[in-house]
Amino acid sequence: MAAITFPSASSSSSLTSLRKPFLHLPSLSTPPHLSPPLTLPSRQLKTLNKSTFKTLKSSSTPITAPSNLSTPSSFSASLKSRLGNGETLYGLFLLSFSPTLAEIAGLSGYDFVVVDMEHGHGGISAALPCLHALAAARTPAILRIPESNATWAKKALDLGPQGIMFPMIEGPKMAREAVSYCRFPPNGVRGSAHTVVRASGYGIDAGYLSNYEDELLIMCQVESEEGVENIKEIAAVDGVDCIQMGPLDLSASVGYLWDPGNKKVREVMRKAEKAVLGTEGGAYLSGFAMPHDGPDDLRRRGYHMVSGAVDVGLFRSAAVEDVRKFKTSLAEGSSDEEEAEGGKESDDDDDDEKYWSE
Repeated sequence: MAAITFPSASSSSSLTSLRKPFLHLPSLSTPPHLSPPLTLPSRQLKTLNKSTFKTLKSSSTPITAPSNLSTPSSFSASLKSRLGNGETLYGLFLLSFSPTLAEIAGLSGYDFVVVDMEHGHGGISAALPCLHALAAARTPAILRIPESNATWAKKALDLGPQGIMFPMIEGPKMAREAVSYCRFPPNGVRGSAHTVVRASGYGIDAGYLSNYEDELLIMCQVESEEGVENIKEIAAVDGVDCIQMGPLDLSASVGYLWDPGNKKVREVMRKAEKAVLGTEGGAYLSGFAMPHDGPDDLRRRGYHMVSGAVDVGLFRSAAVEDVRKFKTSLAEGSSDEEEAEGGKESDDDDDDEKYWSE
């Protein structure tokens, strides 16, 4: 077996020259929608002494962060402020609970992603990795909870989404209760663990209690005939930022489960939309695109938040089309081979001539 030799001191300069390319990588430009990495000045790092770590051991003591420290969930502009500036936002619903698809959605440029705990298979534990992926892609997350109650709202809000969506809101009383689930006493009934949960950067964001109401987008979903009858009052409830229309459940409520594009369903939808848009100082209008009612149609009718697709629906459509194309080409190829069987030799000669002439 050959002996293993180590470089001598005289060869150290050559090794150094080999290492230089790896030590001096060219600077990588940061994508426009990503923030540069956070760095702490050395004087701040020195402050992390023994007494600091003793303080960190106390779960009930909030940590005062340096003024220039950004929390993991902070963004340049919140969804709420962008709506206030007149923007129309475009998003995606995530039912797969796949952090990879969540990250791809964020990097693709969606303004927001709704992690759907109502119809998706996942709960709080499965939603958290998706929020991590969206935060890495600097994309705001909205959590749709399975049921409008204080327990689900508390657990969802502690994860730190920019928005929360309450399903099946039927009247102003339910809307006021939904808002109360999002606010700490005395303004609401939300349970408090703000010193340790992700929403406050695990207690690092000292300004969380001062800002959370201003930055949280509260969305109430109206998806029944009863809800439509009360939609103007729902939209006027203080704290309700968006009315999310639910076209599929609404079509079922009207009696057309299999026909959401039915004329009667569209009439009920238009009635609801006009009521929301006509509420002075009320909520914004938010909705799902449908095959018969595309994203541009919603935008033109005054929707300020439009969800154009669902992740599993996008993959399903792409997969079905991919298989269809191959099967079609396979069938067409078999037919072409049968028709061309007699002239195959001359065709091959032509191909060879073309190949060798290139």
